[in-house]
Amino acid sequence: MVVPINKELTRANEIIETYGCDQSNLIAIMQEIQAEYKYLSEDTLTLIAEKLGVSTAKVYSVATFYENFSLEAKGKYIIKVCAGTACHVRKSQPIYDAIHDYLGLTGKKKTSADGMFTLETVACLGACGLAPVMTIDGEVHSKMTPEAALALLEDIRKKEDAAV
Repeated sequence: MVVPINKELTRANEIIETYGCDQSNLIAIMQEIQAEYKYLSEDTLTLIAEKLGVSTAKVYSVATFYENFSLEAKGKYIIKVCAGTACHVRKSQPIYDAIHDYLGLTGKKKTSADGMFTLETVACLGACGLAPVMTIDGEVHSKMTPEAALALLEDIRKKEDAAV
């Protein structure tokens, strides 16, 4: 059995133990670990497999099957821009593009170099009457514009800088 050697693995081990190392709780274990760290690391997937007595391939296949699981480290703040029909029609794409450029993202990269923000799109945030909509860590921001979105990010950066 793997002995956790870092804080992340120690906490993941504690979570697994609370479920009694029961294979039937695989998804619940993965959800709780992801809630703690915002993603599932390779070391964590290996630990889960070993503790539950299943193959790493099985754990990895579950992690990649469900869209909600992430295998990439995420930023401190998760930005989700709605790409649903109402938001798309009301110009959510320019909002996404402005944030993408502001964060200096290229290719498939979703997280800013400083680890502050992760940018994602979602099919629908369920706030069609408020379109275009985005969330930052679950907080809904309605009737957005590219300029308003960037102003929100600037405010967050200023608060972060002031806290340091």
